Amino acid sequence: MDLRRRSLLGAALVAPVAATAAAPAAPAAAGPARFDRRADRFALAVLPDTQYLFDADSADPAPLRATLRWLTAHRADANVAFLTHLGDITEHGTAAEIALADAAFRAVDGRLPYSVLAGNHDVPGSTDDQRGDSPYLRAFGPHRFAGAGTFGGASPDGYNSYHVVPAAGREWLVLALDWRASDSGLAWAQGVLDAHPTLPAILTTHDLAAADATGAARLSAHGKRLWDRLVRRNDQIFLTLNGHWWPPGRAVLTNDAGNDVHVHVTNYQDRYYGGAAMLRLYRFDLARGVIDVETFAPYLAGRAEPLAAETRELTSDVDRFSLAIDFDARFAGFAPVPAPPPRPPAAVMPRGTVAYWRFDDAGFDGTTARDLTGRGNDLTVTLLHGSPRAALTRSADHHPGAPAHASIRLDGGKAPDRGAVLRTGPAAPLNAATLRDGYTIEVFLKLPDPFAGDHAWMGVLSWEGRSGDAGKTTGWSPDEPTCSLNVSPERFLQYVVYPADTDADPTSWSHAVPVGRWLHVAVVNDARRTVMYVDGSPIARNPAQPARGIATLGRPFALGGTQFAGRYGQGFHGFLGDVRIVSRALTPREFLTPHR
Repeated sequence: MDLRRRSLLGAALVAPVAATAAAPAAPAAAGPARFDRRADRFALAVLPDTQYLFDADSADPAPLRATLRWLTAHRADANVAFLTHLGDITEHGTAAEIALADAAFRAVDGRLPYSVLAGNHDVPGSTDDQRGDSPYLRAFGPHRFAGAGTFGGASPDGYNSYHVVPAAGREWLVLALDWRASDSGLAWAQGVLDAHPTLPAILTTHDLAAADATGAARLSAHGKRLWDRLVRRNDQIFLTLNGHWWPPGRAVLTNDAGNDVHVHVTNYQDRYYGGAAMLRLYRFDLARGVIDVETFAPYLAGRAEPLAAETRELTSDVDRFSLAIDFDARFAGFAPVPAPPPRPPAAVMPRGTVAYWRFDDAGFDGTTARDLTGRGNDLTVTLLHGSPRAALTRSADHHPGAPAHASIRLDGGKAPDRGAVLRTGPAAPLNAATLRDGYTIEVFLKLPDPFAGDHAWMGVLSWEGRSGDAGKTTGWSPDEPTCSLNVSPERFLQYVVYPADTDADPTSWSHAVPVGRWLHVAVVNDARRTVMYVDGSPIARNPAQPARGIATLGRPFALGGTQFAGRYGQGFHGFLGDVRIVSRALTPREFLTPHR
C-alpha cells in the first residue's frame, strides 16, 4: 500500500490476448483436493496485501506458506472454489522478493485455482498496465495460470486476467485487474464481460475503495474511474474486492440497473506480523441466499503469545458478517432462471394415484376441481357460514416446481368464522379409502405475508367425521376428524391420523413454517409409520408409533378446512396449489416437485 495518490499514465490500443513468454511453473507435488462444484455452498478465498512479509532482507514467507497450506488442507471441507490475491504481494517488487513469493505460491499450483494481480508495490507505482516487462510479470504472468482449468485469458500486456470458476452448479467470472488499468485494459475487461454475458462477475483489483474508522467505504479516485467506466454499467458485477487501503470496510452502491453492488476493502498489513497473511473466506450459500464472511490468520492459530491471540481471528462487523443476497433475483437481469413449464396431468400421475387436483384451466372452473385421475373424486366449492364468493379466488401464483402454474387463494378467518372448502361428493371413492397398504398425500401451500389476524388451528385438508364415531378413544378429543393437516398458532404444521387398524393418534409436528413462501408438504405412510416432509426434508417430530392406513368413515374429503364435532369453523387462510394422493409410499425423488 502507498498512501500517496497515484496518477494514471498512458493508454494503449486493444490487441488480441497473448501470453507472456516465460518458463512454466513447476508442477505441484500432490494432486488437487476434492472440490464439489455441484454443492450449493462454496467458498471464495481472498488474500490481501502480504507486502511486509516480502520486504528485502526482513522477509518471512512462513505466514503465507501457512495460509496456503491451510487452503490446500481444507479445500474439500470448506469447498474452496478459488483463491484471489488482491495485490501488493511484495514491498518493493524486486526480483528477490518476487522469487520468494513465487516459491510460496508453488505450494498451490495445480492444487487450487487462483489469481494474482499487481499492486503498486509489485510494479513501478507510477505506471499502468502498459509498463512492459517486470519481475512480477515473469513470475505471475499468464503463463503461470495457463494450465489451470479456470483460466480464461489475459490482456495483451499480461497484467489483467480472468477466470471462469465453476461452483454451485453454475459458472462465476473473476476479473483480476491491474493496480492501474489503462484505457485499453478497461476495454479488454469490457470485452471479457461482453463475451460472458450471463456470468455473475466478481471484480478484484488493488485500489478501488477506502474506508474510514467506522468501516464505511467510499470509492477512491481511481475506484471512481473504475466504477464509472466499468462497474456501474455492467450489471453482472455484483461484488468488488480490493486491498491497498486500511482499515477494512464495506459499502453497497447502486448500479445503472438499480441493483446492489457490494464494495469491500480488505487489508491487514497494519496488524501484528504484517497481517500474518490474513485470509478472508466468502462462504456462498445459495440455498440460504447469503454470503457469510470470516477473517482469520492460519499462521497464528494455536499460538499463545498475546498479540497472536488477539489477531488470529477478527470479528468486527467489517471482518465477520453476512450478506443477504437473493441470487436468482440479483442475477435475473442478465441470467434469468428459466421457469419450468407446466407439466400435463398425465406426467404426474404415477402408479397408485387415487386423486389429483390442480387449479389451472385443465382442472378447475371456479366451482369444481376435477379429479384428473378420472376416478370420480371431484371437489366442489362450499362457502362456509355465508362467506362471500371472494373467500375463494383463483391465482396465477404458484410454487416454482408445481406442475400447474395456478393456485387458489382462500380467505378464511375467525370472529366471525368464514372461509371456503372444497369437498368430494357423497359417492366419491376417496371418502371410504383406508389406504392400508401405504399412502402419500402432497399439497403445495403458502401463508401470505403479512399473515395477520387469528388463524390458529386452521385446516389445510381433512376427512370429515368424528374420530369417536370410528371407535377411537385414545386421542385428544373424539370430536376431531380421523385425519387432518392443520396449522397451529405457532405456524407449526400438524398432521394427525387415526390409523385404520389401531386405536391411536400418531401426530407429526413440523417447525414454524415461513410466510410469503411456497412450501411443498408431503405425508408418507409405508403401512408401518408416518413421516411428514417439508420441501423434501423429513421433519424432526415424526412419531415412531405404528400407523397403518386411515380410519375413514365414508364422509367427504375436504380441502381448505378441518371439522370439529362435525362442524367447520374457520377456513384456511392462504394459497393452495396442486394436491395429489397416491396409494403407496413415495420417495422424495417421486414427489410432485422432485427432491434429491
